[in-house]
Amino acid sequence: MITVIAEIRTRPGHRESVLKAIEKLLPAVLAEEGCGGYQPMIDADTPAPWQKRSPDSIFMLEKWQSQAHLEQHLQMDHMLKHRETIKDSVLDTTIYVLDNA
Repeated sequence: MITVIAEIRTRPGHRESVLKAIEKLLPAVLAEEGCGGYQPMIDADTPAPWQKRSPDSIFMLEKWQSQAHLEQHLQMDHMLKHRETIKDSVLDTTIYVLDNA
């Protein structure tokens, strides 16, 4: 199982609309073969002075059975449509593919 952390950096004021688009996408992604989890996350509201905040970012925490499943996910029709839907709201995306140490 691999873990993916993707930071989706949105244009200021666009995070909520991208989150709504992700919510619509969730059932299709969770039903994909090899998907072990697909969770959008945002900054926690804490008083921690050392917390790095990213108010215009969404972090996707994903679990995939293999790299092949992840690659298949990226080519799914619903993902292609999703990227087209949010393209004007997203500045960039940084993707980390991680394995257990």
